[in-house]
Amino acid sequence: MNDAVHDAAHATRRPRRFDYNLIVIGAGSAGLVASYIAATVNARVLLIEKHRMGGDCLNTGCVPSKALLRTARLLAEARESSHYGVRAMKVDFDFAEAMERVQRVIARIEPHDSVERYTSLGVEVIKGEARIVSPWEVEVDGRRLSAREIVLATGAGPLVPAIDGLDDVEFVTSDTVWSLRELPRRLVVLGGGPIGCELTQCFARMGSDVTQVERSSRLLSREDADASAAVASRFAREGVRMAVDHEAVRARGSGSGKGGVLVCMHNGEEVEFEFDVLLVALGRSPNVAGFGLEDVGVRLTDKGTVAIDEFTRTSVPSIRACGDVAGPYQFTHFASHQAWYASVNALIAPFWRFKADYRVIPWTTFTEPEVARVGLSEDEARNQGVAFEVTRYGIDELDRAIADGAATGYVKVLTEPGRDRIIGVCIVGAHAGELLAEFVLAMKHGIGLNKILGTIHVYPTMAEANKYVAGNWKRAHAPQRLLRWAQKFFRWRRGNT
Repeated sequence: MNDAVHDAAHATRRPRRFDYNLIVIGAGSAGLVASYIAATVNARVLLIEKHRMGGDCLNTGCVPSKALLRTARLLAEARESSHYGVRAMKVDFDFAEAMERVQRVIARIEPHDSVERYTSLGVEVIKGEARIVSPWEVEVDGRRLSAREIVLATGAGPLVPAIDGLDDVEFVTSDTVWSLRELPRRLVVLGGGPIGCELTQCFARMGSDVTQVERSSRLLSREDADASAAVASRFAREGVRMAVDHEAVRARGSGSGKGGVLVCMHNGEEVEFEFDVLLVALGRSPNVAGFGLEDVGVRLTDKGTVAIDEFTRTSVPSIRACGDVAGPYQFTHFASHQAWYASVNALIAPFWRFKADYRVIPWTTFTEPEVARVGLSEDEARNQGVAFEVTRYGIDELDRAIADGAATGYVKVLTEPGRDRIIGVCIVGAHAGELLAEFVLAMKHGIGLNKILGTIHVYPTMAEANKYVAGNWKRAHAPQRLLRWAQKFFRWRRGNT
């Protein structure tokens, strides 16, 4: 945007009175939390949403994917029933019914995010398309409404790459895959990140012949190599064909009107993968178009997200942003966390303000095994020049995991050298996302491994793995000089010299 337009946007006269204390655009996780907080303290707040309440998480993301993962896991357990003394389990699987169950799960959760609920909480809700027309005004279906502050929480949508021929073949994304009612015989998944991996395992377990294409050298490239290897090993065991170091260059139809071919480059040669359905799962792109951001001077980052400062303000001080549209993380729980700062700061500025705290941000990829992480990975610590020690505990040694037939994976903790202060944790295995919570609490409040070790954990539970990894750290840092003295002392007490 040129300087003249920018200056004109900021020359808009500030209203003497406002219709609302806060206008929130977008009713996904970030927008719902921001508006809820404002209503809780009796501020007048307007929430605007043009599609469905609950955003991506409820309708096309977290909720439907976890519902489908449950079905897929049940099928996998049935196939492996002989491990539990059940010689065979007959399975009569109906893909269409499984997808209908996904919709029933959404419908059951939907009231939590509904217009009716938020209206009852004191939030005024308008269904319509919002456009910011000044630093303090939003236009919705011809109505111009004002607020002292505006919060942009418009989320993100599937990232669709510019691949030759892609527009000529039918493909689905993480938003549209839920419309399928016929199980693809051959599925190609383009993308090896969390979304791609979760859906890859889902469809493979439900019976599709799945090929997963990833441009980098391994799946889940944001995680350490050992975590990626654990997931890849499981995928290989379940029949997934993994094509890493393959870059998609073009797509073409099959000629029969259904399916097609994805052409990739690998080691300088073209490789083709045939599909009945192509699933594009390359992450998500922030929703910034159509909201008038450029006209009022809201700047974007090089990644296309809305640029915000440490108080969630955009380049226009009366407009804030939170959630997927701002980043830097695209998780539902992060969006909710960031929305607290956006809403609170918007309501009490300029009298008080809080810097957004991103120091302890956890996440989980819900494959089997799950991969859960908080803080630094080994790779990140090395790249940043951070000194660290690594302590591991193998879940294959855990009593509860053995009893459950889930004795694979590990807990890995990074600590400061010579100290029990935790700087990063990675858990791979069953219920990893649940086990991670104790470490998130510890990192948030400065609790070290010594205190985790000194805390009673119920036997037999998976959570004991956290205590045992703390025990491994303690043994590695036992005071050897004191132990040698103790050995002499107890020898003396036995009457030996």
